[in-house]
Amino acid sequence: MSLEIERKFLVNNEDFKKEKYHQQKIKQGFLNSDKNRVVRIRIADDLAFITVKGKSNIAGTMRFEWEKEISKNEAENLLLLCEPALIDKTRFLVKKGKHIFEIDEFYGENQGLVVAEVELTDENEDFIKPTWLGKEVTGILKYYNSNLSKHPFKNWK
Repeated sequence: MSLEIERKFLVNNEDFKKEKYHQQKIKQGFLNSDKNRVVRIRIADDLAFITVKGKSNIAGTMRFEWEKEISKNEAENLLLLCEPALIDKTRFLVKKGKHIFEIDEFYGENQGLVVAEVELTDENEDFIKPTWLGKEVTGILKYYNSNLSKHPFKNWK
């Protein structure tokens, strides 16, 4: 169990792809996407996880997170039980200074949305902001994957 501290940003362009050191295909669904708790099933390449996340603090930067690796077969079966509309994306990892940015490029119903997250050890920790990093959307619920599964980017006005 841990407390996750992160900030979330939109991405201005695809320059991050030149800087990536790793990428992985992710498919995920939600067994529960209640506003107070989320239970996620994720397959990332050949690894699979079940994750429970709590409600974010007021700033949207911190929330409880518990994650456990499960078999890919278990995850595939659990995805069948998930709420409708799975999330399909590629995650790119980029290191800047001592931080790693996770950049998610979405497909399907969320095609066109690219979001970057950076995990911090403290809410006010400084970090290098790459030129491709755009507007901060930390704490804006519509950018949470659990909300994107219910209200996809293609339907935004």
